[in-house]
Amino acid sequence: MSSRESILKEIADRRLRRAPEPEPYHAPLETSDPVAMFAERAAWAQTQVKILDRMADVPAAIAELLRAKNMAASVHLPSDAELNALPWGNTLTVKTEPPGPDDTAVAIAPFAIAETGTLAYAARANSPASWHFRPGFEIAVLHANSVLPQMEDVLARIKQTMGPIPHTINFVTGPSRTGDIEQTLELGAHGPKALAVLIVRG
Repeated sequence: MSSRESILKEIADRRLRRAPEPEPYHAPLETSDPVAMFAERAAWAQTQVKILDRMADVPAAIAELLRAKNMAASVHLPSDAELNALPWGNTLTVKTEPPGPDDTAVAIAPFAIAETGTLAYAARANSPASWHFRPGFEIAVLHANSVLPQMEDVLARIKQTMGPIPHTINFVTGPSRTGDIEQTLELGAHGPKALAVLIVRG
């Protein structure tokens, strides 16, 4: 083997050696309360956030949101056992058909990212992706223990609880918006014009 070949072989051998992979980096949270961080970051993105003590308080909170917006006292619910079991009473009209652009839709948000104030909707049989694009006003119901620090934590929890990553995960941060037309911000371009999140601690 010539000197040149020896040098080239040594270079090739060095390239093949792999350094140990570093541990995944997680930026430290600025607070020990993910729910408080989520509420703050979601508000930055024009999302209305209310914190409730019990799931049973959800219908009354939704009725209050609709009154404040002078909207019809009716909501569209997906086929979700937890939502259907709530005491809707006579305050709100509950509809099961898919919502339209002038309607209010309610859905359980399986997870949320505290770092960015983002909801994470993993595709499920009783939670069609279209539900989050059709209504004019979307109200998400979120359990406080489903608010996780970062996106990596959400993906890990989805794998842990649902198995393989589903074919679709919708990440929602605030109402739909675009600035494509003359750089003027327009809400509702690709989905809801307004978004509210009800965080249930109990």
